[in-house]
Amino acid sequence: MSMIDVIRAEMVAAMKNKDKDRKETLSMLLAALKNRAIDKREDLTEAEEAEVIKKEIKQTKETLELAPADRVDIKEACEKRIAVLKEFAPEEMSEEAIRDVIKEVLSSLGIEQPSARDKGKVMKELMPRVKGKADGALVNKIVGEMLQ
Repeated sequence: MSMIDVIRAEMVAAMKNKDKDRKETLSMLLAALKNRAIDKREDLTEAEEAEVIKKEIKQTKETLELAPADRVDIKEACEKRIAVLKEFAPEEMSEEAIRDVIKEVLSSLGIEQPSARDKGKVMKELMPRVKGKADGALVNKIVGEMLQ
């Protein structure tokens, strides 16, 4: 069962439960997934579906951060939307798991004494391994710490 079918079923359940906020969030997510499939002209892979969901979460977080402090209604709506979107987002890697992958990359590259100059080589090898599983900013931060 594709993510589109799962979300459509959840949206129907939200309509039956008269949960307007959840229904609107799922409708928005469903539209984003369908648009991506239309652009691609074929069905989305699981990785592409996860990418779309993460993009929606990221955009909602940006809206939350940019909302004026006195606009509590916008902040509450964004928090509710993020909670619903996270139900469908794939599991993120923990910091410890990211550190383990970095250690594997360092050993595969034969780097025994990592320095800041090795960051480019490490990131080039590392990012394909963690793409879609970990936040890029977090990965960059951990690599920076480990290569000092």
